[in-house]
This record gives sequence, C-alpha cells and structure tokens, in this order.
Amino acid sequence: MTDVRSADPAVAEPAPPSAGPDAGRAGRGAGLRAGAGAALPAVGILVALAAWWLIARLELVHPVALPPPGDVLSAFVEKPAQMLEHTWDTTLEILIGFALSVAAGVLIGLSLASSRTVERMFTPLLVAVNAVPKITLGPLLVVALGWGQKPILTMVFLLCFFPIVLSTATGLTTTPADLAELVRSWNASRWQAFRKVRFPAALPQIFVGLKVAMPLAAIGAVIGEFQAGESGLGYVITQYAGIGDAATAWAAIMLVALVSILLYSALLLIERFALPWVRETTSSR
Repeated sequence: MTDVRSADPAVAEPAPPSAGPDAGRAGRGAGLRAGAGAALPAVGILVALAAWWLIARLELVHPVALPPPGDVLSAFVEKPAQMLEHTWDTTLEILIGFALSVAAGVLIGLSLASSRTVERMFTPLLVAVNAVPKITLGPLLVVALGWGQKPILTMVFLLCFFPIVLSTATGLTTTPADLAELVRSWNASRWQAFRKVRFPAALPQIFVGLKVAMPLAAIGAVIGEFQAGESGLGYVITQYAGIGDAATAWAAIMLVALVSILLYSALLLIERFALPWVRETTSSR
C-alpha cells in the first residue's frame, strides 16, 4: 500500500517557536549583567577608598604615614601639570623596559624550547638571576650606568624578563598532542610546524607571562627611579616623602597604580583581539 502523506504546509512539520516575551527578557537580562560586570571595577575602587577613608578617620595609621584620600586628591589638584609630567616619564620607562623584556624574553624562551642542551645549560643561571633581590642591584647599576634612564630600564628589564622567558618556553614545549600528530601527518617542516601550530598554540601561555610581567615593569620603574631617577613618580615619592609631604607622595603612588591598571587593561584588550578563539574554547565565563 502506498503511503500517502499530507502536502499541507500547515501540518507538514511543526513551526519553530516564535521569539516571544521570554526571549526579550533574556536579552535584557544579559544586557543588565554585562552592565553590572562593567561597573564592578568601579565598585571595588569605591570600597577600597571607603576603607582608606575609614582607616584615616579613625587614625588607625598615623596621618603622616597615611593621609586621608581628600588630602591626596588636593595634593594632585595643586600641582597637576608637574604630576602628569612625571607620570608620563614613568609610563615611558615602563613601556620601553617592557618592550625590551618582551623581545629578549621571547627570544630566550625560543632558545630554551628549541634545544634541551641549551635549556639544561642556562636555566639554572636564569633562575639565579631572577632570585637576586633587584633592589640590591640599584646602587651597582648607578655606578655602572650612571644616572638617568639606563639603570631604570635595566631594572625594569631584570624584573620582567623571567616570567616572559618561562611562559614562552613552557608554551612552546607543551603543544597539544593532537596538533603535533597532525603536523607530523602533513610532513611539515620545522618552520611550518612552528609558524602554523607551535607558536599559535603557545600564545595563550605567552600572554600569561606578559600579564605577570606588566605590573612588575611598573615596580621596576619606580625602584629604578628611587635609585637613579631625575624625574618620574618614584622620584616624586622619594623627594616629597623626604620633606614630610606624605599627601603628594601618596598622590604619586596612586598614579603609579592607575598607570599599572591602564597598561594591564590595554594588554588584556590586545590579548582579546589577538586571540579571539581562547575565550570561546577555554572559558565558560
């Protein structure tokens, strides 16, 4: 017997559910969650400022060491041009030193990942250099390099390069097994395997090292300015703390923190645009 099916489009197959009020509410809910997430950093800063104000108000810490937030803001308002000029000097030192450490750190990491002999030969030396307290090298850098930017950039480099080296070497030596097998099945050359598979697969790990190194660059710049600076926020901190103007010194400290936050956020933005697949494949948030 021939199976006769209805050709009536109304009964041929069920219609998909239409986008009703629930879909609209879901979209609005997602938008509200996104807006709340964007506001969370500001809420965290406000909580920290409130705690600071309360500590200063109750004088849990002596005002000479920790002035109220209002005094710090007034110190910045009184001399904004001077503070911004020093902020630019410190920011420039952070960026230059960080760029030098990225270039050298990635190259050293590539060398360690490419040869087991090189890795065994130089890894203990790198660990030893990283273990030396960098602040103890400040006077020696001044003697060797003089005053100014050279010892400051060297301090930034010494603080930043090790996490970049470590993350680069780790990323290049932990290529996923399925990708490595795929490259071998294609009979790809070492350069093709590196360019198409190993380096792209290592980029998330490399960015981990960069994100660790970025705040260290700010620390290195300030330490270098303590020792050899003729300008910059570290120089401002030492000069005004030395004459008892704690409010101006704290204004400089807050500017260092602000610069670090902005540069770290810029690095996160670069990572998001350079590695769009990472959030889609490795995170549920």
